[in-house]
Amino acid sequence: MKKDIHPEYRPVVFLDTSSGAKFMTRSTIHTSETIEWENKKTYPLFKVEVSYVSHPFYTGKKIFVDTAGRIERFNQKYKKKNVTI
Repeated sequence: MKKDIHPEYRPVVFLDTSSGAKFMTRSTIHTSETIEWENKKTYPLFKVEVSYVSHPFYTGKKIFVDTAGRIERFNQKYKKKNVTI
């Protein structure tokens, strides 16, 4: 196997911003944020909006989805580029 062509595979902490749940797994994702884990070591931190802890498929709960807010954010984001739907 060639050296120095593969990304670094290391432990990374993922933070579910909607529920506050944290879990650690190994990943090659790059991030500039860090967090101190339960073992008092510092690990890279990556924030996600939805994980298995908060996703309705895994929780069995239905949640209200703000589609009007999503459309408004999309229109604001692409307003500068004159893209219309």
